[in-house]
Amino acid sequence: MSDPTLSDLRKDYDRGEFDETMAAEVPLDQFRQWLNEAMAAKVPEPNAMTLATVGADGRPSTRVVLIKGFDSRGLVWYTNYQSRKGRQLAGNPHAALQFHWVEMERVVRIEGRVEFGDAVEADAYYASRPLASRIGAWASDQSEVLVSRTDLVKRTAEMGLRHGLNPPRPPHWGGYRLVPDYFEFWQGRRSRLHDRICYRLQPDGRWTRQRLSP
Repeated sequence: MSDPTLSDLRKDYDRGEFDETMAAEVPLDQFRQWLNEAMAAKVPEPNAMTLATVGADGRPSTRVVLIKGFDSRGLVWYTNYQSRKGRQLAGNPHAALQFHWVEMERVVRIEGRVEFGDAVEADAYYASRPLASRIGAWASDQSEVLVSRTDLVKRTAEMGLRHGLNPPRPPHWGGYRLVPDYFEFWQGRRSRLHDRICYRLQPDGRWTRQRLSP
């Protein structure tokens, strides 16, 4: 028997449905519901989200980050401000997020403008991290070329000796908040006739809700 090719791979989605009558009036409430359901279902890393940014050369790039909080102000994650994504956000603050909960056959897409997170909140979150992660934030020049892992381990040890058991939050490390103006909720359906409901923020602050073709 020959190995299957990519074109042979098939999956019919039949775990659920999603229509206008089921959608919350406010997209943040709908996001909260789906995220809570993903956590209750114990899907792997329900807080993992793909972050897309665009560089000065117009080329997009993506990476996976972890949501660490959300409220009416937006969605928050933490990272190195000097990383590739940090540099791209400094030049173009517009970004997109995507959650893909494979086991539930659901995707959430969120777009908006990114701003720096609250420093007090960043301090509190940094202090809550394991010590090794706090030291790692000092040791890693994120996205820069690294000669070898040995060099990274050596620098981590140096930072551990320098900062001890209570390292302060590095000045180059903190939170970002995406302030959304677009949400889309995707529920897989049979025959590729998927349900897609989007919300768009209007100038007066209201959200309009529409169904999109699959």
